[in-house]
Amino acid sequence: MILLALSAAAAAVFALLGIRELTALARARRQVVAAAELGLDDNESTFHQWDVRFRRTRLGRYLVRELDLAGIKAAPLTVFFGGLALALAASWIIGVVLAPTLAIVGLVLGVVAVRLFLSRIQMRRQDAIVSQLPDLARVLANASYAGLSLSTSLRYASTELSEPTRSEIARVAQRLRYGASVQAALEELRERVKSREVSVLIATLIVSSRSGGSLVTSLRTIAESLDQRKETRRQIRTILTGPSMTAYMIIIMGVGALAMMNGVRPGTVDTLTRTPVGIAALVLSALLFAVGFVIIRAMTRISD
Repeated sequence: MILLALSAAAAAVFALLGIRELTALARARRQVVAAAELGLDDNESTFHQWDVRFRRTRLGRYLVRELDLAGIKAAPLTVFFGGLALALAASWIIGVVLAPTLAIVGLVLGVVAVRLFLSRIQMRRQDAIVSQLPDLARVLANASYAGLSLSTSLRYASTELSEPTRSEIARVAQRLRYGASVQAALEELRERVKSREVSVLIATLIVSSRSGGSLVTSLRTIAESLDQRKETRRQIRTILTGPSMTAYMIIIMGVGALAMMNGVRPGTVDTLTRTPVGIAALVLSALLFAVGFVIIRAMTRISD
């Protein structure tokens, strides 16, 4: 009887130990799976681990997409902290130079500055891709004339062209290699590079892949047209350089006027922010300057 009780007690102890080991293994497995989903590595730095986690947030996904479209290899968390530091610095400068009440404007300026910076880089990258489209059309025409298929021609073009077109065409070639259709892969390129020239080239490639028309002749004709359009855009951009700078000068003049007024009589702007009439005057002035900036930018914008 005693031996039976001891055996039962030993079995219970071993059962509890087994359950403990199974629980520990399950916990370790969940940690490994979570680390694999996040892309973490025990040897990686803490900053990189936080950056990977940040990418899973809504703001992180937005920054990843914007940085990818801009062709910037910086970590999203670095850009976030950079924008935060810029916002705090602008807030402190505005609070000291103008008025403490306007310090909150610096936080808004930090966010706007990051957004404008990314938009500017994206625009430059898109212009660079558009300027390389004639070369892309010629490379594809020569590859098609040599008897290569469209997918093979795109892979060949991804090795012959320079950045940033190289990366975009390599992305298309990779999608084709993994089984995507020509139309789906090229439509992704159209979404990433929103330009009329890119749309025309993609439409030509899609139609030729479907109907089997004379792709070589069409691409060579498009290359000549794109060359002419590129030269026209360059001339227009040169003409509109002066008016475009005027839009930024308007904003600089507005902020400079406030700083000058506050420098001649310290505390003037702070006094304005403490009265309803002064606040209304500041808000109305800001709106007028913003409307002038938007109107000039709209008049000098080069439409695709």
